[in-house]
Amino acid sequence: MLIAQITDLHLGATNGDPRESNESRLDRVLARLTSMRPRPDLLLLTGDLTENGSSSAYAALAERLAALDFPALLAVGNHDRRAAFRTHFPHVPVDGDFIHYVHDAGPLRIVVLDSLEEGRHGGSFCDRRAAWLKRRLDEAPDRPTIIVLHHPPIESGIGWMTIAPHAPWVTRLDEVLAGRSNVVAMLSGHLHRPMVSSWGGTIIAACPSTAPPLALELAPIDPAHPDGRPLVTADPPAYALHLWTGTRLLTHFETLGEHVPVARFDAQMQPVIDWLVNQPAGD
Repeated sequence: MLIAQITDLHLGATNGDPRESNESRLDRVLARLTSMRPRPDLLLLTGDLTENGSSSAYAALAERLAALDFPALLAVGNHDRRAAFRTHFPHVPVDGDFIHYVHDAGPLRIVVLDSLEEGRHGGSFCDRRAAWLKRRLDEAPDRPTIIVLHHPPIESGIGWMTIAPHAPWVTRLDEVLAGRSNVVAMLSGHLHRPMVSSWGGTIIAACPSTAPPLALELAPIDPAHPDGRPLVTADPPAYALHLWTGTRLLTHFETLGEHVPVARFDAQMQPVIDWLVNQPAGD
């Protein structure tokens, strides 16, 4: 099973421009996903779908997703607004105030979490959400499960885009997931960069963004003293592909843009490929 993931679209970042750059970046990524072979079985959108929760931005996204020939699962991030989201995506399940739900994806169970606290940049995971997640995980304790959310509950190393490792919401989430060997991965967004870490007995992978990415600046930052460091770059949009092999999840990160081949599968390379593919297994 092949699962594509895009995140941090930030549609509506340029008000009044129907072809603003983030829409163009999203269109390029969707064109790549729909033309690739094999095509994804499923698309995850892991939050910050819009810049400011505007109705027009959600409408633009809904129009694009309706044209896809594979299903899309949506999560909300700190730039989203639940009321406007629900207006344009009424089919997405809700539970009271929260946009969280379970999706059966063939051999996998996907649990989409709501880590949004409107008005707050960082994540949130209250007691109600923790109780809901515990009930959902207890329903299928042996089923391979992917947890999907916007905010990764880990330190990023990028000083202005990280969390306190012992933040209450992180501790609450950790307590629910503790000891659950069937959680094969957690997939997130928010950081605008690819990043992988171990956490809570599983692997968490943060997907790179379709909107412009963050610069990789790991030096400590003093918020009171600007030092001229780059914060956001004009690099191409990116996405992730997660391949479920039946026993584990493999993740690839890819960027758009020109990939100039230095070798092709032609007559010259055929003996090399044949040798590589047909080697006997090692002892």
